[in-house]
Amino acid sequence: MGCRTRVIGNVYDPSREIVNGRGNLSFTTVNLPRIALNSNKDINIFFDELDKMIDLVIDQLLERFEIQARKKVKNYPFLMGQGIWLDADKLGWEDEVREVLKHGTLTAGFIGLAECLKALIGKHHGESEEAQELGLKIVGHMRKRMDEASKKYNMNFTLIATPAEGLSGRFIKMDRDIFGSIEGITDKEYYTNSFHVPVYYEIGAFDKIRIEAPYHELTNAGHITYVEVDGDPTQNVKAFEKIIRAMKEAGIGYGSINHPVDRDPVCGFTGIIGNTCPSCGREEGDVKFERIRRITGYLVGSVERFNDAKRAEERDRIKHMYF
Repeated sequence: MGCRTRVIGNVYDPSREIVNGRGNLSFTTVNLPRIALNSNKDINIFFDELDKMIDLVIDQLLERFEIQARKKVKNYPFLMGQGIWLDADKLGWEDEVREVLKHGTLTAGFIGLAECLKALIGKHHGESEEAQELGLKIVGHMRKRMDEASKKYNMNFTLIATPAEGLSGRFIKMDRDIFGSIEGITDKEYYTNSFHVPVYYEIGAFDKIRIEAPYHELTNAGHITYVEVDGDPTQNVKAFEKIIRAMKEAGIGYGSINHPVDRDPVCGFTGIIGNTCPSCGREEGDVKFERIRRITGYLVGSVERFNDAKRAEERDRIKHMYF
């Protein structure tokens, strides 16, 4: 399960729309910028190619399900053998897990909506209402296709705003080799996460929330929207609460307020630390300050263990401080 994976609806058994004992079986991410670049600014061609890709994804998810479904309870001694998965307690050791697996989800995801829109109409959804309308049309179409697959196969096909821990860098490198460096599309070290407004784009917190919120309803397999703030939010609780309420009213399903949390492991000070600890006065040397940051939904004490693309994205983030 990912940091934002959401498993609630259950087409296979509507009476069991619960989160316990279920999970995502597999998901595949669609590279939206590549489809857009291959479409040469023709939106009709883009949607035709997107449909072909979704067909391929659905076939792939079904093939992967078939591999999993042929397994027996004994192949999953903890998940199935201990009755963790829904209805697994009704199966014998030699029984196939096919039917109970259908409580899980098969998911399509997407990356780089912002770059996709830049390739199609020259602006992303943070810059243009036209781009926002097209972005919602694209993601809405993907959700519609997943709903149709759910009805056709009586299984839980869902759409996720892909976290893209590795794909953000991998896809853009591949596309830069094909298309070259294109400003606003392939000229960075990463593609923008799912439906997010680009991290480097100057935008206020409430505008970012307003733009990204409609995509949450469409991505029923999981999503996240965050705003970056500077300083300690406990020093301005009213502003903190204002952002939280704005997320709630806009329909944000999973929201986050990112702010720096630093700690000096020598003296124990916790707060915001620059080059020098404000408590003991020591400078960062062999003993590093701990700096907690959010990467693709995870709170981490160091970004060093993440790939170059995610470190570059964290470096490029601007603060959404003006409302």
